[in-house]
Amino acid sequence: MDSTLPFSPGTRRLISVAALVVLTLTWFADFAVLFMQHPSDATASGTAVTSWIPVFITGPLAALALPDNRWMPSLTQRAVLVAAMSIALSCVCLFAPQYWPGWGFLETLALLLLVIRVLAQIQPASTAAWTIAPLIVAILLLPLRDRTKDTFVAGTYVLTMVLAVCVILGSALRAQEARRQRAVHDVRQAERLALARDLHDLVAHHMTGIIVQANAARTIHATAPEKVEPILESIAQAGTETLESMRRLVRVLREDNHAALRPGDLLAELGELTADFTRHNPDSPPIRLEVSAAARSTRFSPEVETSVYRVVQEALTNIHRHAPGQRATVRMDADPDWLHVTVTNTTAQHQPANPAGGRGGLGLIGLQERIEALDGTFQAGPAGPGLWHVTARLPRPPAHAVS
Repeated sequence: MDSTLPFSPGTRRLISVAALVVLTLTWFADFAVLFMQHPSDATASGTAVTSWIPVFITGPLAALALPDNRWMPSLTQRAVLVAAMSIALSCVCLFAPQYWPGWGFLETLALLLLVIRVLAQIQPASTAAWTIAPLIVAILLLPLRDRTKDTFVAGTYVLTMVLAVCVILGSALRAQEARRQRAVHDVRQAERLALARDLHDLVAHHMTGIIVQANAARTIHATAPEKVEPILESIAQAGTETLESMRRLVRVLREDNHAALRPGDLLAELGELTADFTRHNPDSPPIRLEVSAAARSTRFSPEVETSVYRVVQEALTNIHRHAPGQRATVRMDADPDWLHVTVTNTTAQHQPANPAGGRGGLGLIGLQERIEALDGTFQAGPAGPGLWHVTARLPRPPAHAVS
């Protein structure tokens, strides 16, 4: 099962195993039909070549075209090649004798599954359309191999109905993936707008301070010129910080009618956040908040601090929804270049059927968009047996030690 289909990893593994079992049993059915045919139905030299080709060549090759790996051609190329191979065999069977009451069950099933995969995955839609056309022709020509009118009419009727179901299923999977992509795009766009609002408020705060200090310097310039120099240094520092924040606004849209977001003391806010989580989840162990000395002694840009808060907030929300009652640790550390924040929790043996707040699944995507917009890195996933972690790494500006 291809990883791009819109299923969870566990569901993809289950579908892959089920598909492998079905294809194997179907291949055994081909062998059973081939070797159980009556001897009088065979030629003097044994079974006709066109009877065993679907069992030993076209069927297995069509099944091998289903999975993906890096050594194989693209899905489009595989589908067209398999369809051409099947059409060619069907045309040969119109002229060569075939003493086999069938046309290849494994080949038929593989062609139908290829129709589903092509419709579900290949982009754009025009490429999927011309790729699926030879597959449909190959499937509808399969009954011709028996060279009887009754078999052709009945087989074409049945295959048309099954093909319609496969087309509907493939189209449904394609629509589901399109909806997921739109949801991901909406989440990323919303996170960009939230980041723009945060940075707008921070820049406005800096600019207000610069204007106030500039007016003060102009006022005291005549009476106390010795006090102008410190004010100018303060203006220069505030301007540098403002330019750093303004750089984050490049290509980020801003939405009107927003509520102001003000940064606070990061450590105090994280302490309050973890305390609130423990207070509202009395059945869970208290959240441990670990902050290294390097992180305590360093001041970071406001947008970085706001993003760290969002990372911890989203991680704790996911713990409440998907791993209630589990232990969790929030750790923040810093080195000369980066600020690291990690939220680690133990995982529940049995996931809740209906997580608190429903199954969203897009919060981490928004966090990744925010962190990458700040030139950082973001990762969420297993951290070992029974552990899950959410990690963000954000760039550290030139050191501004807290005095």
